[in-house]
Amino acid sequence: MNDDVIRAAPMPGRLRTAWDAARVYFGLGVLGVLGFLWSLLAVPLYYLLPRRLGQALGRGLIHHAFRFYLRTLAAIGACRFDLSALDALRGQAPMIIAPNHPTLIDAVLVISRLPGLACIMKASILDNPSLGAGARLARYIRNDSLRNMINLAVADLHEGHHLLLFPEGTRSTRLPIGAVRGSVGLIAKQAQVPVQTVFIETDSPFLAKGWPLFRRPLLPITYRLRLGRRFDAPQDVQTFVAELEAYFRCALADACLPAPLTSTQDDD
Repeated sequence: MNDDVIRAAPMPGRLRTAWDAARVYFGLGVLGVLGFLWSLLAVPLYYLLPRRLGQALGRGLIHHAFRFYLRTLAAIGACRFDLSALDALRGQAPMIIAPNHPTLIDAVLVISRLPGLACIMKASILDNPSLGAGARLARYIRNDSLRNMINLAVADLHEGHHLLLFPEGTRSTRLPIGAVRGSVGLIAKQAQVPVQTVFIETDSPFLAKGWPLFRRPLLPITYRLRLGRRFDAPQDVQTFVAELEAYFRCALADACLPAPLTSTQDDD
């Protein structure tokens, strides 16, 4: 999404501070309103529509909602996005899309470019009556049981979809990337699909690990996505995971990434 940012004339310090705060809270508000409206629609559709139709509709609407949201952030000059590298993956055979995970907005960035994408989510979010309604309609995958998560992910890949899976399992707890978990290798091996690495870079620690939700960042924030190496389906999971982590560390050594503010949390 190489959207041009609207550039305003320079503002005095206090006025600029107020304008930046307004853009941050407006952006969070837009996301909240989109989520609320989508939940109102998704709850009845989950029960009324057949599984495959509900899944396709749910994923399609989430894709378009996130695309609209990022365009809104770009239009008000809050963010700059360079996400077009992901467009090369559209229409390709099933694979795992495996990005690093510096901030909370990462899934939004990827889903906004790839319609029909499956996603693994925290069970607590899926179970939330308001936050999880749209994700349940889209048949996003729960992460509460490793065996069930792997089975559902493999089945979704065999249906011809891409799967978004952050190899760290949570936002990065150290630079340039946290420890890679074995689930990415297990799913790739059982589904016999490749793993496409993706590099997410940003010049701001906004919504990185430990960042308070309503703390105001400096604007505009730049997000850039690049495609990395595509790994074949592994035969030895442990060896694959070690190789994948080493590759990320090497490839991201000079990347523009924010330092996590804390490594004590284990939420996403």
